[in-house]
Amino acid sequence: MPAIEPMHQFLIHKLVGLPPVMLGGHAYDLSITNSVAMMLFAALVICALLGSASKGAIVPGRIQSLGESLFDLIDGTLVTPIIGHNGKPYIPFVFTIFMLVLVMNMMGVLLAFGHVGGQDWTFTPTAQLAVTATLAVLTFVSVLVIGFVKNGLGMYKLFWPSGMPLGMKFVMAPIEMISFFVRPLTLSMRLFGNMLGGHVVMNIFASFVVALGLVGLSGGLATLGLLGSAASLAMVIALTVLELVVAGLQAFVFAALATVYLNEVVNLGHGH
Repeated sequence: MPAIEPMHQFLIHKLVGLPPVMLGGHAYDLSITNSVAMMLFAALVICALLGSASKGAIVPGRIQSLGESLFDLIDGTLVTPIIGHNGKPYIPFVFTIFMLVLVMNMMGVLLAFGHVGGQDWTFTPTAQLAVTATLAVLTFVSVLVIGFVKNGLGMYKLFWPSGMPLGMKFVMAPIEMISFFVRPLTLSMRLFGNMLGGHVVMNIFASFVVALGLVGLSGGLATLGLLGSAASLAMVIALTVLELVVAGLQAFVFAALATVYLNEVVNLGHGH
């Protein structure tokens, strides 16, 4: 029986080899890997979904209703209540981040076909730290740029709490700066850890289904292995449902935190 390798599903494989691109004396490999392929597929799914949902029919169909519901979730639940009317220009950004994370999270569960056609379709882009870190850094840099454009050097107010004695401000300023600049780390690690951990546990229980089932087929007392296989299958089903919930929740949390960070720089020094 082959060894259980729950981490094998996260290995990067080159699907389409492309010649390296020389830039600044360095060679950059732009080959299409399984990670890149799944991210491109996620982008196509999002474009197809939103393209179908943007028809503006008076009586919306299922896809249009889904698209409008997702947009209203970001606009009516996050951006407008948190940032206020000043947040309208940033709805597309937050919505795009939300949809990217949501679809990439979901693909790892809904496309869990196993090894088909020489490719592991259980690959989840957001279970790669490089992907979540890129999204987190993109969000962080966007917040910084928006903050400096709107407030200029007044950005220092983020690290200089008002309403405190001067001595306390000098103590709190370094703490505020550290908490601000570790945001990309916390954003990326939260999403990465949740998706990685959930898929590892699912893989382990799925392997128990096969292993215990083969043991149970041996006959005799080993038949009890079939009970363990059935229990493991029930766990896989339960974990699949849980992973779908976590996939949606983590996308919402990522978008919510991005909205909170935007609010700090858009409404710096005053409420909305």
